[in-house]
Amino acid sequence: MKACPTCYRLFPDEGGFCPTDGARLAATGELPAPSDPEDKRVGRAACAGRYQIFRRVADGGTGRVYQALDMQEQRSVALKILHPEVATDDISVERFKREFRLSRELSHDHIVEVLSFDATEDESFALVMEYLEGEELRMLLKREKVLPPERVIRILSQVALGLQAAHGRKVVHRDLKPDNVFLCHTRDGDDVKILDFGSVRDNSEGAKKLTVMGTTIGSPFYMAPEQAQGLPTLDHRADVWSTAAIAYECLTGRVPFEGSTGPAILLAILSNNPKPPSVVGAAHSVPTTLDPVIESALTKDPDYRTPTVGALVDQIGAAYGLIGSYTEWAAATQAELASRIRDGLPGALAARQADTAGPASLSAMDSAFREEQAFAEDLVMGVPDKRTGWVVPALLVLALVGIGAAVALVFLR
Repeated sequence: MKACPTCYRLFPDEGGFCPTDGARLAATGELPAPSDPEDKRVGRAACAGRYQIFRRVADGGTGRVYQALDMQEQRSVALKILHPEVATDDISVERFKREFRLSRELSHDHIVEVLSFDATEDESFALVMEYLEGEELRMLLKREKVLPPERVIRILSQVALGLQAAHGRKVVHRDLKPDNVFLCHTRDGDDVKILDFGSVRDNSEGAKKLTVMGTTIGSPFYMAPEQAQGLPTLDHRADVWSTAAIAYECLTGRVPFEGSTGPAILLAILSNNPKPPSVVGAAHSVPTTLDPVIESALTKDPDYRTPTVGALVDQIGAAYGLIGSYTEWAAATQAELASRIRDGLPGALAARQADTAGPASLSAMDSAFREEQAFAEDLVMGVPDKRTGWVVPALLVLALVGIGAAVALVFLR
């Protein structure tokens, strides 16, 4: 392995220069040990000396992520080490262990590969994962604000593949958000890896529950109503909601439910309906065909919500005029998807316009028919009828009176 002498990023042996700062790479054994005045772990070996930590990568709510060199396999890995205060909490540690176990069982191309779970020398625990080069979807959205539909559909299609594998084993991610969608950039487009299965709900038979009933886990902006309420019936459809919220944000630049505090966001989710994405994203040409798709996926009652993440992504693709399925779009190049959207979107919009215009036209026809009937009552052979509007009712009353009198005479005899 090689490393950058400036930033200490690790690279394969065939690397020549660091793409971040342009420095010439050197073999790891030729460089002085890295150091970080703010973190004593950097430069040291961890987990019985197997991993040498080269640099900090990111901080999360439960732990800090490092890039390290696996001395045994000579490969770059990511170490997620629990924060000291988290490492002393039995429930948090148990969730960490479960993340390792489930991630190992959910081996999939679009789920981050977890390699091992080890104790560290500073009385914490480390989750060892494959090291990924790229960025979180959150960072991309902070920079770009809005993404083109072809990129969004390719990303969501790969997310759907990973989630469908998890849902097939009755595992709900429960914290799906842009921060946990990692993008490895390739020539054909983004290659997605779903991160952080530490908040999962395992609905498989006999699974141990680590969440107290009524407790909410997840990020407020992407949290389904049943999740916000901590309902025990929560299942994979909560991830459908979260995926729809991510799609909404990627395409419009806004989250579907807003608030200045966590409780305010959850209140909006429980009591409000989101504005149609075509209205919020009008400046970005979000089509009206997307409105019913998002409305169905963000339905508050999961029984009426889009049933699966795969079905949701299929509908999003169809809203942009794509033919096929997410399983195909996940492998298509971004350029190919863009071309297909340009060709297919006009037809999808025309079909949508015809569908929405249909009922209005029938209503107008029905109204015109009623008006014609009312007008016809005042015309006889095209000539105004001299009878006024009360004549017919009066004649009906007289007829009923006559019938009643006849019946009375029969009984009197």
